[in-house]
Amino acid sequence: MKQNRRKFLKSAGSAALIIGAGTLPLMSFAKPELIKLTILHTNDVHSRIEPFPMDGGKLQGLGGAARRARLIEKIRSEEENVLLLDAGDIFQGTPYFNYFGGEIEFKLMSEMQYDATTLGNHDFDAGLEGLHRQLPHANFSLISSNYDFSDTIMHDKVKPYQTFRKGGLKIGVFGLGIELEGLVPESLYGNTRYLDPIKKANQYATLLKQDEQCDYVICLSHLGYQYDTPPSGTPKVSDVLLAENTRYIDLIIGGHTHTFMDAPDIRSNINNEEVHITQAGWAGIVLGRLDVYFERNKKRKCVICDSQLLSR
Repeated sequence: MKQNRRKFLKSAGSAALIIGAGTLPLMSFAKPELIKLTILHTNDVHSRIEPFPMDGGKLQGLGGAARRARLIEKIRSEEENVLLLDAGDIFQGTPYFNYFGGEIEFKLMSEMQYDATTLGNHDFDAGLEGLHRQLPHANFSLISSNYDFSDTIMHDKVKPYQTFRKGGLKIGVFGLGIELEGLVPESLYGNTRYLDPIKKANQYATLLKQDEQCDYVICLSHLGYQYDTPPSGTPKVSDVLLAENTRYIDLIIGGHTHTFMDAPDIRSNINNEEVHITQAGWAGIVLGRLDVYFERNKKRKCVICDSQLLSR
């Protein structure tokens, strides 16, 4: 990552080598104009509305929606192009969900102006009807590319992908969920069909990069970061396998495994291009942040990563 950044920034001064040729006007050698995209992300917040109680535990005082909201507001006041995303498991974990069924979680995310989320397995914990009941409180998109809701009450409520415009950039976002069978009672997800995440990732990443002409493609994944290979030899689909077996994905924002990542894991895809994988732990303890710089004309990109801690 540092090497790519050096190459990217070095290109701004490379024109000096050919100034003496006299074939181009001096303005051609000005430093490139950069567009900065700031991506903020959470995952597995699990209904943690308030900070952890001050009970002597190692997490006491951490997390909480108020702290997250203040930090998001501060970053938005400092940055022009901000995208706020979540990778699922919004629900379940505190009495707030048991009493209110997800209403408070969706209302708070709407107040924080989230742009989109994908669905985690715990977002089915009140059943499809319970999830559907809370949709009026969600002023953000629910995105899932490999859950087929066509035969359920959610059939027209979840998008397979969405594009966003930020500072002249076109950002494509799609989402992937984990296999529900064996993880979630069938009565809760009903006729939801699970589709192969790698096949759907290739389908929608290609659509976003080639057909939609997106400058940057983000996958919101609730597959989990990485798993040990089982004795059967068939690995469970993870973000690492996803990155290595797809093309056109620039960034995977993950969830499910509650992995705290101070910096992204960088993998090579089918085309031998870099894919960044990141995840922000759980319970809203950490707000993930990635700053991505684009050269306006050539749309070359360089990723600078920084994890923002809500509280320690």
